[in-house]
Amino acid sequence: MKHAPENVVVVGGGVAGLATALRLAPRPVTLIVASTLGQEAATGWAQGGIAAAIGADDRPELHALDTLAAGAGLTEAPVARLVAEAAPAAIDWLVSLATPFDRDASGALALGLEAAHCRRRIVHADGDGTGRVVLETLVRAVRACPSVHLMEATRATCLLRDTHGEVAGLAVTRADGETLRLAARAVVLATGGLGGLYASTTNPLGATGSGLALAARAGAVMRDMEFVQFHPTAMAVTDAQARGPGGPAPMPLATEALRGEGAILLNERGERFMEDVPGRELAPRDVVARAIFAQIASGRQVVLDARFENIDRRFPGVVALCRANGIDPAQTPIPVRPAAHYHMGGIKVDLSGRTSLEGLWACGEVASTGLHGANRLASNSLLEALAFAPRIAADIAGRDVPGARDLEGTAPVRRSLSRAEIRALMDRQVGVVREAATLKGALGQLAALNERDGDDFSLIARMVAEAALRREESRGGHFRTDFPLPAAAALHAEIMLADIALEPAERQVA
Repeated sequence: MKHAPENVVVVGGGVAGLATALRLAPRPVTLIVASTLGQEAATGWAQGGIAAAIGADDRPELHALDTLAAGAGLTEAPVARLVAEAAPAAIDWLVSLATPFDRDASGALALGLEAAHCRRRIVHADGDGTGRVVLETLVRAVRACPSVHLMEATRATCLLRDTHGEVAGLAVTRADGETLRLAARAVVLATGGLGGLYASTTNPLGATGSGLALAARAGAVMRDMEFVQFHPTAMAVTDAQARGPGGPAPMPLATEALRGEGAILLNERGERFMEDVPGRELAPRDVVARAIFAQIASGRQVVLDARFENIDRRFPGVVALCRANGIDPAQTPIPVRPAAHYHMGGIKVDLSGRTSLEGLWACGEVASTGLHGANRLASNSLLEALAFAPRIAADIAGRDVPGARDLEGTAPVRRSLSRAEIRALMDRQVGVVREAATLKGALGQLAALNERDGDDFSLIARMVAEAALRREESRGGHFRTDFPLPAAAALHAEIMLADIALEPAERQVA
């Protein structure tokens, strides 16, 4: 049967999906959300803020330069400039939606400092509750937007293509088991990251790269899949690591803004082990994460000493998380360790958010725009989504509406039977520090599981491990003990689903 699409289908209920849906108005949008809108989105967990060069001593060029420096050679200068220049307008747009950002005594937006930024340019809301507040604001706006048709408790299972190979719609499954095929003039994936593939993560456990799998199975080009950012200061608390059927629960985050306001890292001997590192506690995240990892690997516990004045008022979210786990951060340093936090790689897109597949766009953490390079600069993640959403909307608006066409697609893939096993494996062998032997071992196990189950979870874990094995250098968030130095040239790495079709035996270690 031929379908004549009119609407745009957007998949994802975080800042990327909501901002894109709103920017497309008044064009009709079907918004697909796996849970109830506003729940299970990583946006709501973001304690950091939104970087924007709006201070009197700042300008977008400086923001772009900081982004380039953090990206370890893989951040693309045109993208860094584009996003930095779009930041002030993005903040203005959120203000126009009545986002209650924190303000100083004069009524101006209060600006914080975070690692690797040369200026105070981080806009916050409710102290360390920026993600939650922005998400609440966008959810209200979407629910009030008449052009958005919301489908909650609905999972995207397959991208549908027409006879010419263009993405033409989406297959979905409702909570009651009903399956639907939705025709669309365009599909936008805004499904977030893959931190839930790791046992130690700050992400919701639903963040397992589902959008990456949708695109990969349809034949899209993926880029820099090996670059996973491990946040240095996840809270190493017992309750957070309580085990469920899928393995440990997400770890609460001790926001980087704590270090921006003077918190320091100490080992169990009371030594400030970052003392001689350039930038100290405000060095780039990959540097801090590896320093903490090295202390833990040597048998020492690490704590973040944030016993400074008014921590209750300045960081209420962190204080609440600490107290829920039996810690008073005003009196006791916070135990911390690195945890999977953000994926810098993803579906390769251009400056308009277009993927390599006609009819498919990607926005937010699921996309590889070239902004983050090998190491994301703090508070650039929400910003990236806000900067690309209007560009994607404009690009879709300028595209001719396709005529009636047939829809083709494969059956939905099965759920993973081995989530806890894979998460532990990724922590152990594809984590903060990597090397060939353990990566090959991981690939052998992941390939066998994926071929047995045919699931997305093991597929995306396998793509990350494959990309990590191929990159024989250390750069940004990707560190190899057997290749500890960066290569002479900083190069992106592309990978497609067809590239990992290897026999498991080829990846086994003798």
